[in-house]
Amino acid sequence: MAQPRVLVLRSPGTNCDAETAHAFELAGGRATALHINALREEPEQLDDYQIVVFPGGFSYGDDLSAGQILAQQVRNRLFERLSRFPEQGKLILGICNGFQVLVKTGLLFSEDQQGFPASLTWNTGGRYLDRWVRLVPGESRCVFLRGVSEMMLPIAHGEGRFVVRDENVFGQLQNDGQVALRYFSNGTSDNPNGSFGDVAGLCDPTGQIFGLMPHPERYLFPTQHPSWTRERSSIAPHGRALFENAVAFFS
Repeated sequence: MAQPRVLVLRSPGTNCDAETAHAFELAGGRATALHINALREEPEQLDDYQIVVFPGGFSYGDDLSAGQILAQQVRNRLFERLSRFPEQGKLILGICNGFQVLVKTGLLFSEDQQGFPASLTWNTGGRYLDRWVRLVPGESRCVFLRGVSEMMLPIAHGEGRFVVRDENVFGQLQNDGQVALRYFSNGTSDNPNGSFGDVAGLCDPTGQIFGLMPHPERYLFPTQHPSWTRERSSIAPHGRALFENAVAFFS
């Protein structure tokens, strides 16, 4: 199996870069953490990597809105190179704050005369949420979710509610196979934040760019599950599959 090089992009406020790099190393990748300023100075460094990851945290303190400042930096200096990743057979992943960045850069869907047709905003109730959720994949080409039928992962966010301009936008996302992950369990919504359509994650039409609000890097070992002492025999670390699929894509 080829060993893809993985770039985990850090910025002020990022706090999940080490865990994310470790997850890719466990899956067989070769991960490097790099600060956004170093990449902006030499954008050509992107040519050396097969996977780019925007990890979780609170980039720049989410001062304007979640992921907005980092997204603008990406749009100004890195967007052209990153937008070519799918046609080059490469992958991009955004986790939590990284998902917010992907949405606000235009890497998941394009901006039109009215702005972006969808976004992520404050959770219903306006509170930060820290809990575990159950998830099911949607009908998409998402590389990261191949072979996955259900997942249980932790969330930790204040601005994770997916919103759309209107229902036609959501219908188009579904038609394009971009609704990749939903808050769902046993046929029932497990929506923690009010996301439209129970959306927990989106991919681009190729399935090679993927963003999700839950944290797969926080569930790599059975002992990270909140019920591991009571349900040892039935617990599998669901987060690993996502990273293993990304590495296997290059086999």
